[in-house]
Parts: sequence; structure tokens; C-alpha cells
Amino acid sequence: MSELLAKIKRKAAVLDHRSRQAVDLDKIMIEAGALKEIAPYLEEKALRTIAIAVDALTYEAAGHALETLLSRVGIRPNVTIIKPSSAGDVVADEASIVQLLLDIQRVKAEAVVAVGGGTIHDIARYCAFTSRIPFVSVPTAPSVDGFNSKGAPILVRGEKLTIPAIGPSAIFADMDILSGSPPALIVAGFGDMLGKFTSLFDWKFGAIVADEPYLQTAADITREALMSCVNEADSIALGREEGIHTLITALIESGLAMLLFGQSHPASGAEHHLSHYIEMEFLRLGRRQLLHGAKVGVASAHISKLYHRIISEGPERWNTDDKNSKDARMASNWVEIARHSQQIPDELTLRDLLRQVGGPATIEQLSVEQELIERSLKEAHHVRPDRYTLLRAFNEREIAP
Repeated sequence: MSELLAKIKRKAAVLDHRSRQAVDLDKIMIEAGALKEIAPYLEEKALRTIAIAVDALTYEAAGHALETLLSRVGIRPNVTIIKPSSAGDVVADEASIVQLLLDIQRVKAEAVVAVGGGTIHDIARYCAFTSRIPFVSVPTAPSVDGFNSKGAPILVRGEKLTIPAIGPSAIFADMDILSGSPPALIVAGFGDMLGKFTSLFDWKFGAIVADEPYLQTAADITREALMSCVNEADSIALGREEGIHTLITALIESGLAMLLFGQSHPASGAEHHLSHYIEMEFLRLGRRQLLHGAKVGVASAHISKLYHRIISEGPERWNTDDKNSKDARMASNWVEIARHSQQIPDELTLRDLLRQVGGPATIEQLSVEQELIERSLKEAHHVRPDRYTLLRAFNEREIAP
């Protein structure tokens, strides 16, 4: 068992059965040559017919090599290269899901191996869940924290919905592959991690004001992973092996925290809602998509600016005669809310961290219009109406009669 998996299982040992079971993965390998260990793992599990989900780029990066390795030992690999949309992007939508599901059904696959980034993993995890077979994660870049999530953000008729899926039974993160990742994907992974500053606050805020479920263990794991990346920003920026190892470990650890809690609250707050809102708008307009983590990083700076402004204005706006309302709970818990907000770095600090790793730090560098970011700040809370973030509270208070 890897050191990371052993650490998470130790933390889970004092929690309930569901939490312990959620992180009961067979294996997590984060080392050079991990790709070669997939065939022995599948043989050990007596899995002989395998669906490999890739896109054109990840097939070249690792999918073809894995196909060869499996064939050599008599495992039957069937490769599905997910086709891009008319805009040229591979997206987790109905068409991609049906493409993979048909191949799984045709060959009677016994497991799915996702070889790629977040989108490929979202497609694979939902198809595996629907087909009631396991899936194995093979990240090809340290770009997102969704490798071991149980939720699949899927586009259904252009609307982003997070749908229950399945977590991986094993993760094989090959440092030989990850160390050669394009810089933009490394920057995106760092941006996804920076978003935890605001997501962790939103999660605590929702627990205080709206009685949303909260798990301190998952919050602690996420914050520890986040700070490991911040402390290694220079090494990550230079693409050093130790920096990439820190980043992919943190991303996987963030995913394990989500598994432990059972939902994405530890790693996804208003900054992710802005990212999803922009994604849906780009889809509507037929524009090429931006990297998820790049959007999250920049969005977290905007959310930080807004949240610090709200906190600086004090609790007066939230005073109300309805003592049972969420606004009243905000006012009565203001000191605690303000204390937790202090853990969010200010806007300029977050932008400096993004620049430090060589990433886009402003919406202009992302090629996102000012009007769109302003609209997202007013409307993005509708993306996840089941979450009570400070962004939602602020916007609902603004439009209240």
C-alpha cells in the first residue's frame, strides 16, 4: 500500500463505515514506471477484457503503450478514442458517454481504464458506474483533482450537472509520463489546488449558516494538500520532478478527501461554480474551451476579492427581523465567519501565486470578457443550487425585496 493511501486510511479509521469504505482503494502508485504495473494488477483481479478510454493526445502519451503492455500478457484491450466536439474539444457530454458505453457493451468489458485528464475520467467513471464494472485511473497530467472523485460533472443538453458515479479501484500515476506534461496542464493543476482556499471557506460557511454536512478530517486533508503546493510553487513552476510529484499527490489527496466526505464540498465552492458557468457559456457560443484549472485559479482571485469586501462591510447588511433566516444566522455567527475568511489569501496574493507558476492570473489572460465574469459573479450560484456559498447568500440578499 502506498504511503499516501495508508495515511488516508489511518485518518479514516476513526470515521464511520461509509467513510472507511469510500477510501478502500486497492492501490495508489505515484512513481516512475507505474504504467507497467497495471497489467499485473488487472491479472491479479482476473480482469481480462478491458475498455481503455483516451483522447487522441492521451493515446499517444500513454494509451498506446498501455494497450501494448496489456496485449503482451493476454489481456484484451479495446481502445475508445473519444471524439472531439464540433468546436474541437473533448467534452464529457451525452455523445462521449454513448460512444464509450457502446464500446463497453460491444466487447463486454470487465473494467474501464481512464487514460487522460479530468474529462476522460468523468466519462469513464460514469460509464463504469452505469455498466456496473470497476474503473482504473491513469492520469497523464497533473491537471485536476477529479481523478478519484465519485461525482461526474456531465454536460446534459449544454447544462453542467454533477451526477453520481464511481471512484477508481486503483490509481497509477506514472512520473515518467507526468513529468513530461505540457506546462499549461501543470499550471491548471496548480490553479485547481489554489481554488481550495475559497472552497474550504464556502464549505465551512455552508455548515455554519445552512447546516450543510461537514467533516473536519476531510477539510484538514484538503488544506494540507493545498499548502504543500503553495510551499512548492517554485519547484512546480520549474517542472522539477519533486514539484510535479507534490502536485499530483496533492490533487489525488484532494480527491481522496472528497471520497472520504462523499461529496465535492472540500474541493469545490463558488470558484468552481464560476468556472462551470463560463464553460457552459463557451459551449453555448461554440467557443473552444479553457482548461478547467486555469479558470478555477483566476476565479478564486475574483471570489477572494468579493468575499473580503463582503466581510469588510460588516454584519449590518444581514440583520433581519426573521430570526430563523439564514441572514440572521450569518449576523449572529459573523465573528466566526470572519475568522474563517482570514484563511483566504487576498486577491493579489492569489494572482501572484498564479504568475509564480507561469499561469494566467487575470481574465484578460484567459480571454474571458469582463461582462461574462461580472455576469458569472451574479448568476453562477445557480450552477449548484444545493450548495449554500457566500456567493449565493450575497446574491440572494441583493435581489431580496
